Amino acid sequence: MQFKAIVLGALAATGVIAEDIVRACGTHDPTDAHIEQSKQFATEEAALALTGNESFRVAATTTVKVYVHVVASSQSKSGGYLSTSDVSGQISAMNKAYAPYGYQFTLAGTDFTVNSNWATNAYGSAEEPMKKALRKGNYADLNLYLVKDMGSILGFATFPDESGPGQSNFHLDGVVVASGTVPGGSLTNFNLGLTSVHEAGHWFGLYHTFQGGCSGQGGVDPIHNYMDYTYDTCYEEFTAGQNARINSYWKNYRAGK
Repeated sequence: MQFKAIVLGALAATGVIAEDIVRACGTHDPTDAHIEQSKQFATEEAALALTGNESFRVAATTTVKVYVHVVASSQSKSGGYLSTSDVSGQISAMNKAYAPYGYQFTLAGTDFTVNSNWATNAYGSAEEPMKKALRKGNYADLNLYLVKDMGSILGFATFPDESGPGQSNFHLDGVVVASGTVPGGSLTNFNLGLTSVHEAGHWFGLYHTFQGGCSGQGGVDPIHNYMDYTYDTCYEEFTAGQNARINSYWKNYRAGK
């Protein structure tokens, strides 16, 4: 199953819904193996926290190299062709979001491709050929694809270990988002660059806040959490537990690979 049909729970309840689009993420459900690994990390993180041992944390600031691939249908703004300042703005938005948690992103390279099929079918048949042709770097490097149109979703990502080093689908690793989500982009309510923050969270190993459904009574939808579904203006935080999980996946799956 994919998260392409889930809409803004908390906002829907209050009648506040974007007229043309709602946040929907096309990231596939994690595999059973990935869920078991997350449970193992959760147990380890809890045990370490109880003893005051913070060895699961990443020392100082970790810098992640980002290769940005702008994929447009034409060399025009309406065709999804972004400028270098658009790309810089996206990296800045990611840095602002992740800086409090010990992660920073540095732009390692930007390329621009005009290919109408890739630009409109990246969430489908064009994903593999596009990524095979454009992906750069190693498993610790984030490949961010900014494409013209994502259809009914805003973006999707791969979890760590699904396409690790040496595996035949290594080239699939990365994040794909609609170019209209960059700061100042065309997608109203979702144009502060935070879709890439949300999808990068998956790339780091995080799940949606509603992953697996909710069975408890009461409670409040965490609309300020980057891994929830909400407008960009609501996003502002990760939890300490999410920070620990990012660190666990980074140290065990991506760092140095």
